[in-house]
Amino acid sequence: MTKTLTKPLTKTVCIKTYGCQMNVYDSARMADVLAPLGYRPVEEPAEADMVLLNTCHIREKASEKVFSELGRLRQLRQAREERGLGRMVIGVAGCVAQAEGAEMLTRAPWVDLVLGPQAYHRLPEMVARLAREGGAQLDTDFPAEPKFDHLPAPGPRGPSAFLSIQEGCDRFCTFCVVPYTRGAEYSRPAAAILDEARALVDQGTIELTLLGQNVNAYHGAGPAGASWSLARLIRALADIPGLTRIRYTTSHPRDLTDDLIAAHAEVPALMPFLHLPVQSGSDRVLRAMNRGHTADAYVTLVDRLRAARPDLALSSDFIVGFPGETDAEFEDTLSLVGSVGFIQAYSFKYSPRPGTPAAAMPRQVPEAVKAQRLARLQEVLNTQQILFNRRCVGLEIDVLLDRAGRRPGQLLGRSPWMQPVHVAAPAATLGRARRVLIVDGQPNSLAGRLVSPEIPPDQVANAGPGTARALA
Repeated sequence: MTKTLTKPLTKTVCIKTYGCQMNVYDSARMADVLAPLGYRPVEEPAEADMVLLNTCHIREKASEKVFSELGRLRQLRQAREERGLGRMVIGVAGCVAQAEGAEMLTRAPWVDLVLGPQAYHRLPEMVARLAREGGAQLDTDFPAEPKFDHLPAPGPRGPSAFLSIQEGCDRFCTFCVVPYTRGAEYSRPAAAILDEARALVDQGTIELTLLGQNVNAYHGAGPAGASWSLARLIRALADIPGLTRIRYTTSHPRDLTDDLIAAHAEVPALMPFLHLPVQSGSDRVLRAMNRGHTADAYVTLVDRLRAARPDLALSSDFIVGFPGETDAEFEDTLSLVGSVGFIQAYSFKYSPRPGTPAAAMPRQVPEAVKAQRLARLQEVLNTQQILFNRRCVGLEIDVLLDRAGRRPGQLLGRSPWMQPVHVAAPAATLGRARRVLIVDGQPNSLAGRLVSPEIPPDQVANAGPGTARALA
């Protein structure tokens, strides 16, 4: 028997998020700007009066995946209309929308809203025009004023939250579309960031992850007018009562400054984990990528970070099969991985992104070669991750338990090094930092048990000096 749906009294919106943490933040902010219009977030498109796809353009065939999803949404909308539930609004936001806005409306004319990542603060205006005038609404302009100046106060995010502090990138790596879809680097004023952080902490957040396409290039105006670095901002955030954990991502090695290294040594709230993309271990490939650093410079930087913070652990990004990459140059990447040691990594086959310089480079590597190299690299990276997780067994670490686990009575949190940690714990522990003894290390997660009462916010500690270095 077909279940009959009834139309809800309030409007609902389903925002499906693809890609990076910045998109997760942007999706939450889109929900914030739609809330005054009466939209309540829901998880399933079938329950929604509006569905927004917040898209990513970094990986191969990203746009085709979006159009495939749009086809499914078109069918879902038709089914809803047949049941008398009214017309579902379908929108596309994010980087695919920015790159292919007008073409998207040609290929999928049933789409109602198309807006780039710099325009979502104008979403209420677009919705109003759609209701008033009909017809597709397109907005992929880069605004004269930063979008952050027009966003409402954030809604509750839970014990761990993202906070965008910087957007865009001026590095122009030859493989990357971010400068074209997100624009030039922009850093939010420090006062606005601190206000948003305090608002989140007042609502129960105790861990913040600072976001930016090139986050350690942050240079926002300080309250007195002078430019603040990321390190200065982190120190100010660490002074907010109740904020006990700070992370940041994604970094560029060229912008990891002396004062930021010092902050890793001197700010206890700054977690001992850093995502520092290197992409390749070959100097020639790094030059072709326009990365602006050598493999040796990267290793030296890692050594300085570990000298400052001995329990620091690293993750990274790798691209194999970049145009012209030889077997010997790929071996250079394996050598760098072996010498540095990573506890997590994201590794991909090179895929040409339209409009980027690398897409037109000669000597494109055959797919079969790229696949073989990726398999070898991932085997080494996975082995490093598994060994690190196993060596965590027997450690007592502080874990922020921020979500329910899959099993009854189980909660899930993150270690200081970002591993998922499963713990049997009462529901009242959710959202709190607890000391946990690690009893098992699996390939992708840890298991632990509670060993102490709740940790007071001003006493949250990390695993201790030298831990990550010793485990790696």
